[in-house]
Amino acid sequence: MNSYKQQRVRDPLHDLVEFRANEFEDALWQVIQSRPFQRLRRVKQLGFSELVYPGATHTRFIHSIGVFHTARELMAHIESELTSQFKERRAQTALAAALVHDVGHGPFSHSFETVGKRLKLPNLKHEAISAKIIRDSELSDSLALLGGGFPSDVADLIAVDGPTDVYSSVVSSQFDADRLDYMRRDKLMTGTQHSEIDFTWLMANLRVGKVKQAVDEDLVGEVETLVLDSKAHFAAETYVLGLFQLYPTVYFHKATRSAEKIFTELLVRLFHVVGNSGIPKTGLNSNHPLIKFIKKPDDLDLFLDLDDTVIWGALSQMVSCKDKILSKLAKRLRDRDLWKSADLRDYVRKQSETSFDTAATDRIVIRAQDEINEWSETNSNEVPRIIIDAANRPPYKVTEASSGPLNQIFIKEGETLRNLRDTSEVVRAASVFKLNRAYFDDSDTVAKKKITDAIRSAIQEEEK
Repeated sequence: MNSYKQQRVRDPLHDLVEFRANEFEDALWQVIQSRPFQRLRRVKQLGFSELVYPGATHTRFIHSIGVFHTARELMAHIESELTSQFKERRAQTALAAALVHDVGHGPFSHSFETVGKRLKLPNLKHEAISAKIIRDSELSDSLALLGGGFPSDVADLIAVDGPTDVYSSVVSSQFDADRLDYMRRDKLMTGTQHSEIDFTWLMANLRVGKVKQAVDEDLVGEVETLVLDSKAHFAAETYVLGLFQLYPTVYFHKATRSAEKIFTELLVRLFHVVGNSGIPKTGLNSNHPLIKFIKKPDDLDLFLDLDDTVIWGALSQMVSCKDKILSKLAKRLRDRDLWKSADLRDYVRKQSETSFDTAATDRIVIRAQDEINEWSETNSNEVPRIIIDAANRPPYKVTEASSGPLNQIFIKEGETLRNLRDTSEVVRAASVFKLNRAYFDDSDTVAKKKITDAIRSAIQEEEK
């Protein structure tokens, strides 16, 4: 007879997170002890955000445990609502997926993926690496204690683009365990006073409802999904807007994004130097984890040797290296000597007496970005003299995909379910946050002037 032991983790956000003494949670506890999961202790949740918010040193390790804890709370609501229709195996798959959803993140997380995109290395996407780790590493052995096909079921759930049922919506949707954990955790650890949500009230008013599902505009039936009682309407608004506010204040902070750009150029340069038989020029020996990975980027074991500490530890060695470009980039990152940022939308407001509407400002910024990119490509050597950073973040995502109903937030008004966007004037009126910046070396006065000239030129074109 198996003897299982209750285990506990002390978490600054959730206090005690318990792993209960049963077969399922004992297997998950063994997953946590595996090398791939323990590696997450050395990958920070917010990457370079600690350069702005010194307290933001929390890791993907504790976040992943927090996501599991939150997913278990959500799943308890689903079980209490569905009773005899509750699918325990499907629920366990989703809970395991919640725990391991981040195991494929590389050093500095999304910044590492950007390097993969630049170098056309699709295997560096964290979803692809996560699936490989879940299926092929020692972590798989722990999940397989719950059945031979269980690791593949977990990997398949994570790989699906959008939720397919109420269980997978706990792992990935606009109201999922991932967001409910990182919103509160990132607020706590950065110290920002934005994004406060009433989690207790949201949970107290969580229900399971049925919404109509369509494929190619044809109704195919109803699907069960998590919904919120009308009493939580304002709490739902606060949740949406709270997440939205984290983007301009934390995730899209100009200094954080500058560090990410430098990191990207650093690794791209390192790949280039190593690929041209220049390992001695890097300052790193041939057995360094970074060098070994660059030579065999598809090797899962070599990927698992990489984490934030490997990068930070390599910087001082690269600062002293013979490749001047690599040395300069490494020194900037090590010493927090970041590139300066020019907010192109702010430049438009400052450079013109005309008050442009959003559409006109968009056109001006796009023209300016095109001109800046063309100039930078023509006038740069190994590293771009100006790097454009563009991103959008809508406050609430409206999707028409077949998984749409499962990826929306519904408010229960009597027997009717209404999309939060339809019930909330605040959510409906909130504008998309648009990031358009140019990064450059502040000592490069020519590049700096080019940014201003490009904005002026784009403004003149708009005013014709």
